[in-house]
Amino acid sequence: MSGLRSLPIEKIVSRGSLEGGDIRALRRIFYEDGIVKADEAEILFQLNAACRLKPADWSDFFIEAITDYLVFQERPQGYLTAANARWLIDHISDDDLVGSKTELELLVNVLAKARWAPVSLAKFALGQVKAAVVTGDGPLRVGKAKMAGEITETEVELIRRILYAFGGDGHVAITCDEADILFDIDEAVASGTPNPAWTDLFVKAIANVVMAASGYAVPSREEALRQDTSPIGTDAQGSVLNTLLSMVQSNLASIQEAYHDQTAEERALARLEHQRIEIITNEQITAPEASWLVSRLGREGRLSASETALVSYLGHESPKIHPVLTQAVAKFAPAA
Repeated sequence: MSGLRSLPIEKIVSRGSLEGGDIRALRRIFYEDGIVKADEAEILFQLNAACRLKPADWSDFFIEAITDYLVFQERPQGYLTAANARWLIDHISDDDLVGSKTELELLVNVLAKARWAPVSLAKFALGQVKAAVVTGDGPLRVGKAKMAGEITETEVELIRRILYAFGGDGHVAITCDEADILFDIDEAVASGTPNPAWTDLFVKAIANVVMAASGYAVPSREEALRQDTSPIGTDAQGSVLNTLLSMVQSNLASIQEAYHDQTAEERALARLEHQRIEIITNEQITAPEASWLVSRLGREGRLSASETALVSYLGHESPKIHPVLTQAVAKFAPAA
């Protein structure tokens, strides 16, 4: 993309708009060598920030070019380091909030394309959904009639995409940083009407954490978190919560066989996988411990609908779990 400086960048910035001809020229230059350098990436961010008016195809081009630079041009190729993740966060956010849908989609695309990325970037991405749910504001809520304390199915699917992306193609359990934000989101929506799509994802994700903390080998995130919800309705004798519990138990039963006792070899491979990710991304992965999980359950003084569904499942259906978690399940079981 060495010909980028041949374009009238200052003129484009001055007029505050990108035109169709500008995008065609940018694409032509980009595809000539397929290389984006650091200074050219900075120019693309400058154009994105300065131009309020942009053609519809700018977003796709911008995301493709910056993703290519971060994931495939910067070393180590195919991976994202903590330093590169920080560079991206600094360029797309202000006070840790992403400024636009295009920048949010760039963030998720980078996570999806990188073979491994630091967990801080996945945490930052999940934090964007948390902010939308807690405040009811931000790029995720533009044009939406949702209030604070509610989560949309689109936001649930975005969380699933982020969790899938960080997991890569390996069997990496949900991390402490990710689970912490999932608990925060669940607390924020606890007082509203349960969203079955959220409950399905939350319970599967935290069950994944519980099983990993209890010494089980975990399946891929795609298998552990796959979508499997049914419309939720009630009859005269039923309730939303009872229907929710039935749905969760049915959905989790379908993936229960994917978890099994870890062999010594599997434990060694899991440790090695974490070490490899930490070495390449230059960032430590903190695995949730049983005591931490117990401290998060019912932290607001009561179980949320999703936590109730989780405890009910663990109490009635799950195999042996960590003794500390077993005690917590027994304690909360009456409420579930």
